[in-house]
Amino acid sequence: MVFSSVTFIFYFLPVFLAFYFMVGQKNAAILTGSVIFYTWGEGEFIFLLAVLIGLNLFAAKLISTADKKLFLLMVAVGSNLSFLLFFKYTNFVVQNISLIFKLHFDSVSVPLPIGISFFTFQLVSYLVDVYWGKIAPERSFIRLGTYILMFPHLIAGPIVRYSDIAGELRSRSFEVEKFGLGVQYFIVGLCQKVLIANSVSVATDHAFSVPYEQLSTTTAWIGALAYTIQIYFDFCGYSNMAIGLAFLMGFRFPINFNYPYMSRSIGEFWRRWHMALSYWFRDYVYIPLGGSHVKLWKTIRNILVVFFLTGLWHGAAWTFIVWGLFHGVFLICERLGLKKVLNRAPPIVGHTYLLLVVVVGWVFFQSRDFAQAWAFLLAMAGFGATDVTPLRLWLTPECVAALLFGCLFSFPVVPRLLNKLGIQSVPGPLDLSQQDRQPALVHPLPVALLLLGFILSIALMVGNSLNPFLYFRF
Repeated sequence: MVFSSVTFIFYFLPVFLAFYFMVGQKNAAILTGSVIFYTWGEGEFIFLLAVLIGLNLFAAKLISTADKKLFLLMVAVGSNLSFLLFFKYTNFVVQNISLIFKLHFDSVSVPLPIGISFFTFQLVSYLVDVYWGKIAPERSFIRLGTYILMFPHLIAGPIVRYSDIAGELRSRSFEVEKFGLGVQYFIVGLCQKVLIANSVSVATDHAFSVPYEQLSTTTAWIGALAYTIQIYFDFCGYSNMAIGLAFLMGFRFPINFNYPYMSRSIGEFWRRWHMALSYWFRDYVYIPLGGSHVKLWKTIRNILVVFFLTGLWHGAAWTFIVWGLFHGVFLICERLGLKKVLNRAPPIVGHTYLLLVVVVGWVFFQSRDFAQAWAFLLAMAGFGATDVTPLRLWLTPECVAALLFGCLFSFPVVPRLLNKLGIQSVPGPLDLSQQDRQPALVHPLPVALLLLGFILSIALMVGNSLNPFLYFRF
């Protein structure tokens, strides 16, 4: 079940909210709703989650009291990661062993539980924070289960740390302002997903399905730019819907995107893109390895390790690994002096550099293999074939409009325009940098736009059966 579906918006969510506000045990209500939500699509994998929650509940208690804390932490973290490795990477490992040693294994097909990358990282952060003494181990299965299984972030993030919502798991109250803010987050995220991401997917799907020898320069660039818009508004839209749903239940999730395409360097991009994952790798991998407070060669090693793991986390394929290392290499170049050059140059130079690197990187990310990625890069460099399919046959007016609006809304145009008009906008996905500001009164103009966007989104959802979230496969 996806958030941008008629089933979720008009059936599951209203019934869940009615149940949630009627019962006294709020965490139990969330846990019940989340079990139904996950079981709807994953069935038997709910038992895997129940086992992991129980094991980590027990492990955290041991780690907090035992003498050999580090040993217990390593065993517990290793157990969590072993599940991730088995379900997500067995097929990849078997295929590569077969290729390297020219063996002929029977095909292996291990199913991938939705959201396993996200809830595994949450469990690991929970255990490590208990080990470091940042948080006390949870004694209640229901509270820990609510933290892990809470359906807004269960299947595609953001990666919420236990410390982010520990207080709210124990006590929270209904606030009209927070509920209204949640509705706005959800609607804006829905518009990002349905009106922009889904609409530009037409161009992405066409470009990445063209035979390599027929790929033209124009098609390659349109496809790469379309995917650049699609993946941002798809994942940012999901994150904003998750944040909105959390607000409806009285929780405050961390923001996950802050206009990453307005960055002027790769380092800044990763402080704005998928922020929950970036900070997770910073705090639990990069800093423990020594971060940047070590010799230069060790800092370079640490960056390469982090971005190798970042690529591998996204998917069991070499294209993902190359995508991660591609970003890591440019970040190393910035450390070695490129960042100083960019700082001295006009802002347009930094923005152009960032967008070129990111767009080329997305080609590796989206391509099914290196042959396709290489064909795309050659075509983008001007060595493409002659156009054989007229643009008007696949580049629809709706797709063009979504591309234009996607480019526009990738930058903080709306909040700046509202400020110039003297309209005080509430903190939300249109103004992520102001999330900690107290909720303000809602101006009729933004409300009217939200209602219009909601109606248009529902109309498109009803008429379009293709509506998956890209990050579900990670």
